[in-house]
Amino acid sequence: MSGDYGIAWLLTHLVGTSRARELMYTADRVDAERAERIGLFNRVVPDAALQEEAFALAASLAAGPQIALRNMKGNLDDALTQDYLTSLDGEAPRLVETSRTSDHQEAVNAFIEKRKPVFTGS
Repeated sequence: MSGDYGIAWLLTHLVGTSRARELMYTADRVDAERAERIGLFNRVVPDAALQEEAFALAASLAAGPQIALRNMKGNLDDALTQDYLTSLDGEAPRLVETSRTSDHQEAVNAFIEKRKPVFTGS
């Protein structure tokens, strides 16, 4: 079979052209360690720890600076569809917006005071 469900597009974007071709042409099995190493997975955890790890990551993101995370998402989304200079033009206003938030000031203060920041989403 030639592939379905967008596998060629997904693999190419996840692991790059040459690795995607190798994986599809050879149909070799890929164990978890190699999948993590080539960027197919972000991390590998034991089965028993999966739910705990997933919730910990979700909680960490939920406690993070929401405006900055939203703007990061915008920058990363733009990087998929825009050229470099256009992406830079989109980054600038997001950076200015983020730098004017209470969360940014909290991050600076927490860094100076060597403590974990407490973000409020403002």
